[in-house]
Amino acid sequence: MATFDVESQLDLERIRADFPILHQVDDENNLLVYLDNGASSQRPKSVIDCLTDVYQRYYANVHRGAHRLSGESTDLFEVARKATQRFLNAASENEVIFTSGTTMGINLVARSWGDANLQTGDEILLTEMEHHSNLVPWHQLAQRTGAVIKAIPITEDGQLDLDFLPKLLTERTKMVALAAVSNVLGTINPVGRVVEAAHAVGAKVLVDAAQAVPHEAIDVQRWDADFVAFSGHKMLGPSGVGVLYGKESILDEMPPFLGGGSMIDIVEIDRFTPAMLPAKFEAGTPPIADAIAMTPAIEYLEKVGLSAILQHEQSLAAYAHQLLADVPGLRILGPDVTKKAGIVSFVIDGLAASDIATFLDGRGVAVREGHHCTLPLHKKLGISASVRASFYLYNTREEVEKLADAVRTSVDFFG
Repeated sequence: MATFDVESQLDLERIRADFPILHQVDDENNLLVYLDNGASSQRPKSVIDCLTDVYQRYYANVHRGAHRLSGESTDLFEVARKATQRFLNAASENEVIFTSGTTMGINLVARSWGDANLQTGDEILLTEMEHHSNLVPWHQLAQRTGAVIKAIPITEDGQLDLDFLPKLLTERTKMVALAAVSNVLGTINPVGRVVEAAHAVGAKVLVDAAQAVPHEAIDVQRWDADFVAFSGHKMLGPSGVGVLYGKESILDEMPPFLGGGSMIDIVEIDRFTPAMLPAKFEAGTPPIADAIAMTPAIEYLEKVGLSAILQHEQSLAAYAHQLLADVPGLRILGPDVTKKAGIVSFVIDGLAASDIATFLDGRGVAVREGHHCTLPLHKKLGISASVRASFYLYNTREEVEKLADAVRTSVDFFG
């Protein structure tokens, strides 16, 4: 069984040189240790420069101007769509919808596909480890339609208990929505297995890939999921842009979610005809510069290599497990390191997560604390909050050591 305790394949010195924010120090002269990548990643200079370049040289509204700037912005916008299609191995550019982020993508599916296809008594199957963004839109859909919410439970070590899947999947199941990777536990879920089982009963599947796409190579055709949603800001890209992938045959049948400019073909006083894909789901002015800057973000990840990135992060997670194992009262959440991504969440008996995180911040170590938008999961675990360290391609073993040292010191400090 792999332990991931191997030499990193990444040239960390060169990679870290590409991220200006990582070289700042705080008032106590602590070099920043950024371990909150599960919330949002940092950006390399190529992405920052691209954003600046767009606003300084190319910016104009897309798909609606006859002048040169509009043409150049439109071309770059569509180049980003093609890059995303390649990145996901989608069958068509029409399957790539630019959104504001993962939350918007899931809401789009719940409103458009859900409202058109669900009725009283139909079932939506979720999991106990979902982010609120993959819970609340389905709750709202159930309230509108009379559908019923069910959930795949988790095991004691934080994995999906798929023994329940045959009982939960029935002819009434219309949608299965799950995270590819848990944003708290780090659990890597068997998406392909769930998709196959869901399709066997005629259900559609949406995958929340916000914590997966930045860290591992995703082939949407291999997954065979009907929808996949993720955000740019977690994968070196800008905030304010995300992607919804959907199978073209399904997107074709769905009604538009938002109405306005760009998403129409013909408008009359008393009726309208929607545009073809992908414009049908991109109403109004899109996140132009942010979408364009997805291209250098994708190219950066492809150049480094997603398999090397995942191996590096899992190695850091394994090292964190090792160094934190002897901290008195500390409990790491989720499965062992061979079944998880580069996320290490923990609690310490008698200490508030907020106190630990604040103490770490005073030593230059940035982590996340709270319920991480997973209240049902934390309730299931019997805790109100946890501390999360989440790693990315630019983090180092030395930073893991600083994390562990700061955690030990916090325990001594708070007594």
